[in-house]
Amino acid sequence: MSNLSLLLLSAGGVLVLTLSLYALHLWQRVWSQEKARNAALSAQRTRLAGDLQILASSLLDGQLPLIEGAIRIKVLLDNCDSTLSQDPRCAVFHQLFAATAEVPTHADWKALDKSVRRQHEQRFSELELQHKAAARATARWLLDEALPPLRQSA
Repeated sequence: MSNLSLLLLSAGGVLVLTLSLYALHLWQRVWSQEKARNAALSAQRTRLAGDLQILASSLLDGQLPLIEGAIRIKVLLDNCDSTLSQDPRCAVFHQLFAATAEVPTHADWKALDKSVRRQHEQRFSELELQHKAAARATARWLLDEALPPLRQSA
């Protein structure tokens, strides 16, 4: 083997080793970023599960109106755990959300004519009578069974 062949072979080996080390460095960065992302998602899930527990207990204690509580719980469930949100026991929150989706909020609510507001409030009362038991049972289920495992797994 000539000196040139040995030199080229050595240079190729150094190049392969250098590229391998660089690839390892890049993979370590990817793994580190993935670990950080998973930690952030876990923290977010834990926070949302805690918020869900507060809302569910407030709904059960009567500190939160049923319609408002159902809407808030449904939105948090969608953001926290879509599988849990699609559980048949959570359907009541989806039904109440859908039934009130057309109701204006915030400044638009305040701008409504009083008679229109009363019509919406009457509808809220009807929905509450119709769904109160199911919503309270689902809130109790969330507190007793669904949310504790969520908080522990996060």
